[in-house]
Amino acid sequence: MSSRFDYLITKIEDADFSEHPFKHIEITNFLNEDDFNEIISCTEVNMPECGSDSELFEVLFGNGDQMIPFPGAITDHLEYIRNRRKNKDTLSHSATESAGVVLRLTEPKSNVLIQFKEFIESEKFNSALAKKFGIEYSDCTKDSGVQKYLDQYEISPHPDLRKKALTFMLNINPAKDSESANHHTHYLTFKPERKYVGELWKGNPLTERCWVPWDWCDTVKQQKQNNSIVIFSPSYDTMHAVKASYCHLKGQRTQAYGNLWYKEGEGANFVRSTKRLDWWDFDFQKEPVQTASDLLERSMNYLRRKVLGDKGKKVDASRSDHY
Repeated sequence: MSSRFDYLITKIEDADFSEHPFKHIEITNFLNEDDFNEIISCTEVNMPECGSDSELFEVLFGNGDQMIPFPGAITDHLEYIRNRRKNKDTLSHSATESAGVVLRLTEPKSNVLIQFKEFIESEKFNSALAKKFGIEYSDCTKDSGVQKYLDQYEISPHPDLRKKALTFMLNINPAKDSESANHHTHYLTFKPERKYVGELWKGNPLTERCWVPWDWCDTVKQQKQNNSIVIFSPSYDTMHAVKASYCHLKGQRTQAYGNLWYKEGEGANFVRSTKRLDWWDFDFQKEPVQTASDLLERSMNYLRRKVLGDKGKKVDASRSDHY
């Protein structure tokens, strides 16, 4: 079945790979001008300015957005509002300084968004992504949607889990000044004295990859341009991160976002990680500051690994293990 967005597949097929700072595709002006302007003009994307966080959530929920479990985010909007009123940070991971909220548009009402949602969820679009990166599509499941990321959303530098086969991020920000806002994805490399971490991941395929502190990496570039898409297949060096600090009452960071995940036990590229390490396990240069919270998290993770083996999950797994 044809779609008005089929031309995007041709753009992906014709795109050249960039190797800096890691292998990826970046396409500017991905959507044609008419489609892009129609999408960012939809009421679900370009919302009216709100006077408070409570009003913002009321409008978001009315538009068909739902809060989702996501790394760098919490799923209780009332807790999020309370913490912001108290100027209190909520942490989602020991390598971060704050936690925001991520919402996915599950029930779009605008016709163009209904069509776009169907397209990015379609087999022909996702199989084209897989083919471009040499991935066997039948070995994967897909997951995508239009998402908004509110202020304080943060995910520290990480390369993604081994079970993720591919990810894409398309900026569809409604605010005219969005490119100058402080909420864009960073693409990074390890600092020279920390490059050994990536090499350890590269040489130890049974060890899961993790988030690391910001000061272990340098930002090479940010994906600021609206209507730009970045696509890559996670590896030991695909370091990326986000730390949003902006006024979300006037306009929200909005993306079309999606992943391909390797099915359990499927394909030559599927590797079951049998050892779970976190960033402090790689800090061979100095012992990080140990707060009571850090010590509790480390102790719990250690005991879980010892008792449950590879079935053990991190204390914060609901926020960092899914994406």
